Amino acid sequence: MSDPVKPGQARILLIEDEPDIAAFIRLELGYEGYHVEVAHDGQKGLMAARQSSPDLIILDRMLPGLDGVELCKRVRQSSDVPILMLTAKGETGDKVTGLDAGANDYLVKPFDLEELLARVRAQLRSRQKQDKQSFHFADLRLDVETRQVMRGERAISLSPKEFDLLHYFLQHPRVVLGRERLLNGVWGYDFGGEDNVLEVYVRYLRQKLEAAGEPRLIQTVRGVGYALRETEAG
Repeated sequence: MSDPVKPGQARILLIEDEPDIAAFIRLELGYEGYHVEVAHDGQKGLMAARQSSPDLIILDRMLPGLDGVELCKRVRQSSDVPILMLTAKGETGDKVTGLDAGANDYLVKPFDLEELLARVRAQLRSRQKQDKQSFHFADLRLDVETRQVMRGERAISLSPKEFDLLHYFLQHPRVVLGRERLLNGVWGYDFGGEDNVLEVYVRYLRQKLEAAGEPRLIQTVRGVGYALRETEAG
């Protein structure tokens, strides 16, 4: 069982089938303060990429089940998360293949640890610069700088915590978010408030977002948590 993600902590998904290499990279990234999740084959890696919404993926090119190039292409169908590809292949053609599949950077094994860490920092910095100040989903709009929220042409007034919760949903559209992850992400890991605070604030948000009869956007996923999506799964 992995450690909880701390507020503001960068989430890295490492997809690497060699246990020793995976353990080494995970340990070193942990020392640098990152939260690291590991998947040891392509299928599990793709599932983790879709479910955990990482800030960066470190991806081995040669994987069992689903190779890194194909995995990269599938991730790119729905996400712009930075991808750093690792490979034992150093030929120019292999690098081009990886980059054309959607990788942001390419590092050949064996690599220097300091270079890996520098490239991780560079990709995360790039990600932070690209972080949007405004979010759009369906007819919902949220501006971080002005803290304005609109549903179509209707302005919505939110409390600070309601705004933070909606902002978190908009940062992870269509992702099923568990109760613990939402509490950690919005209230902080050491939150010690009422047990039903999340349910209360979801209800507040729904009342305000649906006040003019608009369709529901914050859906309940029974037994798991909530997801921001247009319609409930059938």
